[in-house]
Amino acid sequence: MTGNAVLRARMADLGLTQEELAARMNVALLEITGRPGDVSARTVRNLLSGATLRPIGRTRVALERVFGCPSTDLGFAPTAATASSEDPVLRRSFCTATVGALAASVPGVTSGRSAGMSDVFRLRDGMAALTALDQTRGGHIALERAALGGAAEAVRLQRNAVSQTVRQRLLSVAAHYTSAAAWSCIDARRLDRARVHLNEALSMAGMAQDPAAQLLVWNATAMLAHQRRDYGEGIAAAQAAQTTTAARRDPLFSSLTHARTAIGHAGRGDHRPALRSLGHAEAALAKADLTAPRPPWIGFYGPAELAALTAAVHRLLGRYANAEAASHRALATLPTELRRNRSMAVIGLAFAQLHQGDVDLACATTGEAFELMAGDRLPGRLRTRVGDFHRALFMLAPSARPAREWSDRYRTEWSTA
Repeated sequence: MTGNAVLRARMADLGLTQEELAARMNVALLEITGRPGDVSARTVRNLLSGATLRPIGRTRVALERVFGCPSTDLGFAPTAATASSEDPVLRRSFCTATVGALAASVPGVTSGRSAGMSDVFRLRDGMAALTALDQTRGGHIALERAALGGAAEAVRLQRNAVSQTVRQRLLSVAAHYTSAAAWSCIDARRLDRARVHLNEALSMAGMAQDPAAQLLVWNATAMLAHQRRDYGEGIAAAQAAQTTTAARRDPLFSSLTHARTAIGHAGRGDHRPALRSLGHAEAALAKADLTAPRPPWIGFYGPAELAALTAAVHRLLGRYANAEAASHRALATLPTELRRNRSMAVIGLAFAQLHQGDVDLACATTGEAFELMAGDRLPGRLRTRVGDFHRALFMLAPSARPAREWSDRYRTEWSTA
């Protein structure tokens, strides 16, 4: 076989096809430069065939990021370019993104050493910390970078894993970190970046053969589809989550997937399927052992969150009295540390009140969301919901005094939150 046998072997070690390597290189370029890459399967074919003997610029940096080693270790000839002649922005972005993100999440790891279960446990602890940060503050750029740093470290360590079990566990951790990065983007309303991360996470979860990680990715995909108002895709993603082994074995996971399905049907205005899916979610949750050990990311879900999702379903279906009742149930039991989730439930309650003609009460209710998030900027998803409320307020009660007062306060105080 002619061409670059070293690169071919490294791809085989990671189980990468030409298309998958191209996708990972594009993700690397997006992480490094903030701009999408344009690497194609043809580019990878040229690298493998020997048509490209000395990759330069963005191609070389992306390869080195994906494989975690210099291009010369991948079978390529040394580049004639020096660091001073490279694109300084690309080099500076690469160093900042790599060192900063890894230092934020997984410090103190020595490259090149063998990896074992202690690394898996350490990285899982880091993932739990990021989950707690998300639940308190919501999605933001620093969280995304930290999550990508953890994923990069897990991927690098799995190449040095002492066993296949450790390798798969590290890939599972990488999938969870990458999903966390995607979720941070969803919450911050950076939806195109979220899509890239989810594609990467699904590939990792598949290689890890981890049903819980696969369910996590499909759950996030359903949420991304809802944010895009692509309700058909949201239903498909939620139903894919239902077929995972994790959902079939654990009624808590099953309940979440049915709730996501209900959201998708409600977004399309399909009353009967939406309410039927809600019924399945409630029945499954009633069977779940809420004290059983599970990954930290699912910690947000339980009776309170199902009540919040139930409120969203009724709101999308125009059943505002039901939505208000479900919102009150959610707020009565949502943990105080879930500030972002509570704030979303508060805005949902205000919507339900507004659509029932309680303008004064709805305007007063929204203020609670800003109080809950005091000290941090509102995540993009929450800010979008506030904007939706603002538009609905002036569509339904354009001349009401509470609406004008709310608008003045939003403009002078809340819009900068």
